[in-house]
Amino acid sequence: MAAFDTIFIGGSAFTAGWETSRPVGIGVRDGRIAAVAPDDELRDAGAAEIVDLRGGLVLPGFHDAHAHPVVGGLELLQCDLTAATDADDAVARVAAYAAAHPGEEWIRGGGWTMSHFAGGTPTRQLLDAVVPDRPVALSNRDHHGTWANSLALRLAGVDATTPDPADGRIERESDGTPAGTLHEGAASLLDPVLPSIDRATALRALDRAQQEFFALGIVGWQDAWVGNTAGIDDVLDAYLDGVDAGTLRMRVTAALWWQRDRGLDQLDDLVRRRERAADVGRPDILQADTVKIMVDGVAEDFTAALSAPYLDRCGHATDNRGLTFVAPDALADAVTALDAAGFHVHFHALGDRAVTVALDAIAAARAANGPRAARHQLAHLQMVRSADVRRFAELGATANLQMLWGGLDEQLEQLTFPFVARELVARHYPFRELRDAGAALCAGSDWPVSSADPLAAIHVGVNRAEPGAAPDARMNPEQALDLATALSAYTAGSARACGRASLSGSLTTGNAADLAVLDADPFAVDPRELHGIGVRHTRVGGQTVYDHP
Repeated sequence: MAAFDTIFIGGSAFTAGWETSRPVGIGVRDGRIAAVAPDDELRDAGAAEIVDLRGGLVLPGFHDAHAHPVVGGLELLQCDLTAATDADDAVARVAAYAAAHPGEEWIRGGGWTMSHFAGGTPTRQLLDAVVPDRPVALSNRDHHGTWANSLALRLAGVDATTPDPADGRIERESDGTPAGTLHEGAASLLDPVLPSIDRATALRALDRAQQEFFALGIVGWQDAWVGNTAGIDDVLDAYLDGVDAGTLRMRVTAALWWQRDRGLDQLDDLVRRRERAADVGRPDILQADTVKIMVDGVAEDFTAALSAPYLDRCGHATDNRGLTFVAPDALADAVTALDAAGFHVHFHALGDRAVTVALDAIAAARAANGPRAARHQLAHLQMVRSADVRRFAELGATANLQMLWGGLDEQLEQLTFPFVARELVARHYPFRELRDAGAALCAGSDWPVSSADPLAAIHVGVNRAEPGAAPDARMNPEQALDLATALSAYTAGSARACGRASLSGSLTTGNAADLAVLDADPFAVDPRELHGIGVRHTRVGGQTVYDHP
């Protein structure tokens, strides 16, 4: 065995296809995995660098198959409310940010938690009390709603006479005056007056997000909203600027945003943007071969598309089954055209009715175009009908799981379960059922909606409960995943979903040395302690991108 540039020894390793970790190490040469072998063999071959695992585990670096990194990085640079503990704390953080940034024309940012506010809807008066003289617009944690003060609403011309858009809703006071929360497409009513984010700031946001993800052992991500968002004209520009500056080292798959008000006439634009990414000549770092389509909203604001009607506060059925942002026939046409043009489609499909129409659209594309190696995937899957579970494998559709959401939290308990039919509560996040039916699994965080930490998500995926909590019967503990499946989904599964299977995501000889070193072997700890494992070291192509101090 020839000498290596680097060997990782003194612990264990894991890769997809193994049922558990193994007491072997990794040899790296020229930025590629050159050997997976016992420590003695690697040591005898010699190496310029020896990384002592210290009883920890080396595995392929994680890939996050659904995130919004540039938006998340931008929020870290703006008014960040993700750490707020309650409504009062959120308001205090807004006040402190405004005082510390007197020169900013608008107060932007987000991360507030719906369950901190009555009905999940904060009011304009709360913001007016601390920032009366500057417009404020703050996205909530899941980015399906915006909290605005009176001045922001007035500048945008949003008042009692403003109709709700077809794809959203204005929360209102008794006389019709906007109350301060804009749901889904209603948030775009602010767009004409919001200041744009310049490209230099967007690039700073990308760099900040990259640092955050490398520290979590993540080497690749799929950006699930690459278009005009959060004041950025086109997130793709940030990635192109990152390649040009030589600062982008993450392996990025850009999911180009499908504008639901344009239809098929945007296809040529999407092809041109795909070509812009290809023209930089770094497919190992950036590709834009995927299109993101929002099928529905979220259950907390009653816009997730459900098969059964939402309930009112007394438990009675309403006439609301949520929204489908693209009509089923139009969705099938769009997916068929995108599939024929060589795109992979990434669906936001949260309610069970949304999952059905997304799978129907894939079936229509298959019927029209024949089978092809497309990476079509459905993300979120909060509720899935039993009859649809088997269709994932039948259609070759990937189940994009947000494992962190598989445990009971305040938002589910207070803002979802009381308002959806009992049979839909029982269909929440059927992770194990999807696996057992042969669905290809990948994993993503939806950051900054929730933590980007893969190990925190894997903890919930395996325990079906948040750290320190016992599984709740309403979340069906039998839907928990085994550890090997969860780790495989976050590595090989997500690398495949991001189009990186031949480059990254597994300890395959010849693959790029995209590696993460954990400070403990997850297979050797109590499953209830998985969340306590940390990342010690991350490498991309053999080069160190994070090293724990």
